[in-house]
Amino acid sequence: MEVSVLNIKGEDTGKKVVLNDAIFGIEPNDHVIYLAVNQYLAAQRQGTHKSKERSEITGSTRKLIRQKGGGGARRGDIKSPVLRGGGRVFGPKPRDYWFKLNKKVKTLARKSALAYKAQQNAIVVVEDFDFEAPKTKDATAMLNNLKVAGKKTLILLPEVQKNVYLSTRNIQRVNVMTASAINTYNVMNANVLVVTENALKLVDETLNK
Repeated sequence: MEVSVLNIKGEDTGKKVVLNDAIFGIEPNDHVIYLAVNQYLAAQRQGTHKSKERSEITGSTRKLIRQKGGGGARRGDIKSPVLRGGGRVFGPKPRDYWFKLNKKVKTLARKSALAYKAQQNAIVVVEDFDFEAPKTKDATAMLNNLKVAGKKTLILLPEVQKNVYLSTRNIQRVNVMTASAINTYNVMNANVLVVTENALKLVDETLNK
């Protein structure tokens, strides 16, 4: 699949790049996408939830009422889960929600996500660029020229470019990341991918190891 290369003014440079069929031309696998997105979201959870159980509540251990004959549930001290203010039974405890996925599964998930974007014609390839200074105005002009303004946009760069990051930081629905750090969630969450030429080469290298 051939894609025209644009500059940041939205003009066709006359160059074309070929999207690698081994990545962008595969049949997407929905299940591995689900697994990769699920793992990403699970890893974002803090897991710091905590409630006190019976042994952690401060209170007297005096038995409040007799065991039988009261007509209600049996209970011992004031920390009983039966009572308001008592400990919670099987309450949440701090935990890590991350789970392991095999490398091949994660790689297939990223390829599948990119293949979906290729099928939707949602990939814009631009010449390598950088801004002279961090200006939101320049980034907004570029997005307008590429006709992606207002869309959820993921900009893939070959390396960290501070000026580009700072220029897009205050623009809603725009995310910037390096091609080597690409993940399934960010690709699927974007409506359109803006990829530089060198970033595209890096995607090929990263996913075809």
